[in-house]
Parts: sequence; C-alpha cells; structure tokens
Amino acid sequence: MSGEFNETYITLGGFEGMENYRYLYFILVLTLCILSIYSNAIIVYIIWEHQNLHESMYIFIAAFSVNSLLVSINIYPKLLIDFLSEKQTVSYSVCLLQYFLCYCLGIVDLLLLAAMAFDRYVSICKPLVYPNIMTNRTVVVVLVFAWFVPASQMSVSTVLSAKQKVCHFVIKGFFCTNSIFKLHCVNSKVISVFGLVSCMFILGICPVFFVLFTYARILFIVYKSSNDVRQKAAETCLPHLLVLLCFTALGTYDVETVNAVYSSLISKVVVVLYNPLFNPIIYGFKMKEIFKRLKKLFCCT
Repeated sequence: MSGEFNETYITLGGFEGMENYRYLYFILVLTLCILSIYSNAIIVYIIWEHQNLHESMYIFIAAFSVNSLLVSINIYPKLLIDFLSEKQTVSYSVCLLQYFLCYCLGIVDLLLLAAMAFDRYVSICKPLVYPNIMTNRTVVVVLVFAWFVPASQMSVSTVLSAKQKVCHFVIKGFFCTNSIFKLHCVNSKVISVFGLVSCMFILGICPVFFVLFTYARILFIVYKSSNDVRQKAAETCLPHLLVLLCFTALGTYDVETVNAVYSSLISKVVVVLYNPLFNPIIYGFKMKEIFKRLKKLFCCT
C-alpha cells in the first residue's frame, strides 16, 4: 500500500467471522437503519407540523432527532456495503470523515442534552422568567453553538490527523473512530493534548456534569414542591434522563472495547447502533404531547 494520503486504504478488522452469516447481518442492520431513520423522521415531522409544539423543549428534541438521522447516515450506508463485500476497506480520507462526523455528532448530542436540561431547569424552577429566558433567539443561538463549536473543534483534530504519516493499515472495528490514531507512525502529543483538553473535557465531560448538576437541582427543588410540580418534572425530565443514561452507557465503549466485550458481530452491531433508534422510542412514548400526535397520526383512538 502506498503511504500517500489519496492512495491509502485501511482494512476494517471488525468483520472477522461474518462470512457465513453476512446476509443475516445485512438484514439486521438494514432493519435497524430503516427503523432508526423512519422513527427519527417521524419525531421531526410531528414537531415541525404542529404549531403548539414549537417550544424550546420540543425544538431541542427535534434537533436531537435530526442529529440522530445524521449519525445513521454516517454509519449505516458504509456498514451495509461492507457486509456484502469480500473485503472491508475504506480510504483514509473517508475514514477521517467518518471519524470527524462520529465525534462531532456525539458532542452535539451532549450539548443538546445540556440545553434540554437547562430548559427544564428554567421551566420547572423559574417558571415566571421562563418566557423571557427561553426566547426564539436563545434557542437559535443554542442550536448554532451546539453544531458549530463541535464541528470547529473536530475540524482541527481531523486536519492534524490528516497530516500524519500512516504506517499501519488495519483498524480493529467496523467503522472509524479514535482508533485512527493507532494508524499513525508516530503518536502526536499535539493531537492527544488537544483531543483530551478541548474535545473530551470541555465539550465532553463538562456537558455531562452540567446535565447531572442541573437535574440534581431540579430534583432538590421539586422534592419540596407540590404533587403537580413533581408530576410535571417526572413527565418532562424522565425521557431526557433515560436518553442521557443510554448515551453515557454507549459512550463508555469505543469500538475496540466493544470488540473485546462482545464476542459475536451481531452483538457489536446492536450495541453500537441501537442508540439512534432508542432515542425516538423514548421521546415518542414518554413525552405526552408527542405520543398524542403519534396516536393521531397512526389513526389510533
């Protein structure tokens, strides 16, 4: 293999042992793909179509579903092609793009969850000033920040990685994540420090702690409040907490960890890909207003 950037191809090593069951895996992933895209698109459509759902909380949920659609588009098409291919390879440039999108969209998810947590805090704990704080302008600023900042940060990491010389050509996984750093001939301290401080700590750990702190404050306040306030808090906060738990559990595993823990490829696929499908199921069944529109949409009484 040539070491030139535009001629370098990487072998995806996560597909070992799939030869006899490739069509079964293909059908499974295709089903997950269709369900994930369809369910997230339905959530976006319902919020877009109904004027009374054009509130900050539902707009953030719609943005979260759009982000889940982008995650599906980033992962599913190449994965489906690889299941039917004799050799699972990817050019280094496409691998970098997939790495960029994987972590960029993951950070966007965290920032949107942080925005939802703040929205619920203001709504429940400071209801009198809620309309003045969560204005349309505020929502737009938050959405621009949630997508622009991670894209800017990950662009730096991706460009730095693109300039590194590649000496290894096998990734232990079935799509490109931070395992691309192990392909480099020399470990770059600049990339490691930048990724640790900027991407992981500032845009990764900080939003998680902010969300946990915010919901802890909500729980502390509603504990002293009336039953109506408690019920409102449970109805609107529980779905966000479930999604956060799902996301955090998934985020603790990179592809190599999943490879080590789960022996079968089918388990790896489900563990990595269930998240985009899990989110709309939670919001569809746990958010009362969305669930009402879902029943109406599918002609249920």
